[in-house]
Amino acid sequence: MSIHGADSEVGRLETVLLHRPGNELKRLTPRNNDKLLFDGIPWVARAQEEHDGFAQALRDRGVEVLYLTELLTETLAQDDARNHAITTALAGLHLGDTLRAYLARYLSEAAPEELTGYLTAGIRNDEVRGGFGLVTSLLASDDFLIDPLPNLLFTRDSSVWVRDRVAITSLAMPARSRETQLTELIYTEHPRFRGSRTIHGWQYEHVEGGDVLLMAPGVIAVGVGERTTPAGVERFARQVFHDGLAHTVLAVPIAQERATMHLDTVCTMVDVDKIVMYPAVADTLTAYAVTPDSDGDGALSVAGAEPFLVAAAKAMEIDTLHQIDTGLDPVTAEREQWDDGNNTLAIAPRVAVAYERNVETNARLEEAGIEVVRIAGSELGSGRGGPRCMSCPVERAPLTES
Repeated sequence: MSIHGADSEVGRLETVLLHRPGNELKRLTPRNNDKLLFDGIPWVARAQEEHDGFAQALRDRGVEVLYLTELLTETLAQDDARNHAITTALAGLHLGDTLRAYLARYLSEAAPEELTGYLTAGIRNDEVRGGFGLVTSLLASDDFLIDPLPNLLFTRDSSVWVRDRVAITSLAMPARSRETQLTELIYTEHPRFRGSRTIHGWQYEHVEGGDVLLMAPGVIAVGVGERTTPAGVERFARQVFHDGLAHTVLAVPIAQERATMHLDTVCTMVDVDKIVMYPAVADTLTAYAVTPDSDGDGALSVAGAEPFLVAAAKAMEIDTLHQIDTGLDPVTAEREQWDDGNNTLAIAPRVAVAYERNVETNARLEEAGIEVVRIAGSELGSGRGGPRCMSCPVERAPLTES
């Protein structure tokens, strides 16, 4: 087992988990894209080109790139993992016993690579060659028996490394619930990760990786909004305190809107003391500092709300957490926030990957001394996610070595 982990957002990135867009995106139509959480129908070939450019930009900086589907295929070569994945995929109550039994036999006979395709791109009613009965008769021909997972692109959400533990998250939207189950399978059964210690889990209260920011060693900010619940943050905080992974968790309420679905849609760290932030929320964003209760019985102490930048700086034990605004005027700021201008991926202190189209935000970053590695994202952005959303850091160097 390799050593993995991260204790910050900006330590030198060494290994990252990505998902190259695949056939699951070809399943999107104008009738199902809203249900599957995409704002448009991406041009898949171009999205793949853009993603390849993103991966190459990381490799050019010495980052090892792992692909989720390759790891999943290798995991599914093992019988126990394979059986677990099939059982989980067929657990939906919409299938019925006849169809479920047929699909279980069919999937069990598939080669690992084929099975990965079925689990990620789904199976439609008109694609089955057996299991015919009432369910297959009454479902529409293009209804999905196993739903596609187009949001696999956003590997940040389904797992988060906190020091040497990996948090298996719990995704709030039904269209994404199976993603984290596949991620868990990789972390528990793939030879590279077997033995990794996990926290949280897909069966617990909702916490999504896009809401979790490792502000500094020992300090974790967690957005509470459309995807992550207060109960999820409470359990998560108790777990990281129990395991000695953090001393402070900042619970940060954010608007329950599509444009601000995660905390990393409004702010991301680009240096040990610098954060790029949507200016419309900068003055109103607050945080509740959560710390272990002094009694040591697992209880939590919750401080009153403070301005986010103030609470964060205090917990990080720095004088000021410097804010870099998205855009120069309110209209530009709103446009670039919608286009994931705040959603940068730091690959080292003062080096961040960003979409090239957010011209004003990138200029502000450079003025603040941040090197911007620009990537194309006209098609990748149709699911509302930027470079941070599309990447799960598996290993970062400690800040003392970055």
